[in-house]
Amino acid sequence: MGSLFAELARQASTNARREVETYTRDIPEFGFLDKDPRARAETLEHSMWFRRRTVELSPDNDELTHADLGYIASMGELRAGAGLSLDARQRVLRVHTALMLREINEATEAQRGGGVDEIMRMMTWFAPQGERGISAYRQGFVRVLRRRIPYSEQVALLARSLVNADPISAELAESVDMELPYRYAVTVFRLPGRPDVDRFLENEIGALAKSHQSPVMWGPEGGDGSGELIALLPLFNNAKAAENAPPPVVPDLLPDLIPGHLPALVRDFGHALSRPCAVGTSIAALPELAEALERARRVSRAAPLQRASARLRPHTLADVFVELAISDVPFLDDWLHSVARRLEKGPDLLATLDAYYRHDMHRGATATALNVHTRTLDYRLRRVRELTGIDPGSTRGVRTLSAVVTRRQSGAWR
Repeated sequence: MGSLFAELARQASTNARREVETYTRDIPEFGFLDKDPRARAETLEHSMWFRRRTVELSPDNDELTHADLGYIASMGELRAGAGLSLDARQRVLRVHTALMLREINEATEAQRGGGVDEIMRMMTWFAPQGERGISAYRQGFVRVLRRRIPYSEQVALLARSLVNADPISAELAESVDMELPYRYAVTVFRLPGRPDVDRFLENEIGALAKSHQSPVMWGPEGGDGSGELIALLPLFNNAKAAENAPPPVVPDLLPDLIPGHLPALVRDFGHALSRPCAVGTSIAALPELAEALERARRVSRAAPLQRASARLRPHTLADVFVELAISDVPFLDDWLHSVARRLEKGPDLLATLDAYYRHDMHRGATATALNVHTRTLDYRLRRVRELTGIDPGSTRGVRTLSAVVTRRQSGAWR
């Protein structure tokens, strides 16, 4: 055995103890090791085992055996059984990998650089076998999750892992029998108040997630008491379909390119929630889901609250970019709010303007939607002009009054 491998063997016990101490110090969920001697001894044994196997296998570039991988999977099962979270699991893997690389570097320095051939053999072994070991650990971890937690919680873990680009998403998707498409419409349903998630609602959301192959999770509660449901709505059946697709465009700038099935999916979730909600969506590839979630969240805050009906639809950046800009300029928002207050003198002027712009200012279609005569519609539009000094059919009217309507409907003005 070369000098580098001999040094690693000599330091294995010290390095294993340092790893356990690092877990206890840096990962809060491992604090129990200070109170549970048996668990601490078991964790130390795992650390020692891996270092021994590294020294035994790496000189000749031998692979981890099936028994080795089974033992590593059992470590993942043990940690999941102890309630370790996905975030803590990811930190464990990062800490372990960082410490192993540090130990190789320290052993090299102790041997005054050591042989280049030994270092190359070690690194050649470490990368692929480390990946196999991590995969086995993830599989063991997920096996326990599948047995211990309800389907809806597994789906939420999958959604969170996809947004965080956690590699465990592949194993989680397999455990809930979902394919992972290349692109998703990250969709946020903003609710004025977070609902009480009873068993009925949980089952409804879980059934929709399963039937639509859509990972779903509840978002954090807003400072105003609002809640949100986050759904990753698939846009391709599988990654291969996406590979053969034309180069992607920026979907938020071209809302008409949103797939035709998306509004129906949104309405299904809206009906399950059975309360008014504002829906924001942003399309992105798997590596970009975190950024897409932030965009969709901001869009949902600017989008109008709508009831679960045929009118409920996803809004994109292109639908509410004016309102998003307004929300960041308080004096401009105050001015529009003052216009809205004038329109409250009625009758039904804000609802009339909403229908007018939704129907592209077509008088007949607007009157039909409002169930009024066109003369009544004309009277209301004249009344808007009298109260605000703005013609609803002018360029200025479209720019100003449509923003007033959307801001009012979003619930931004209390």
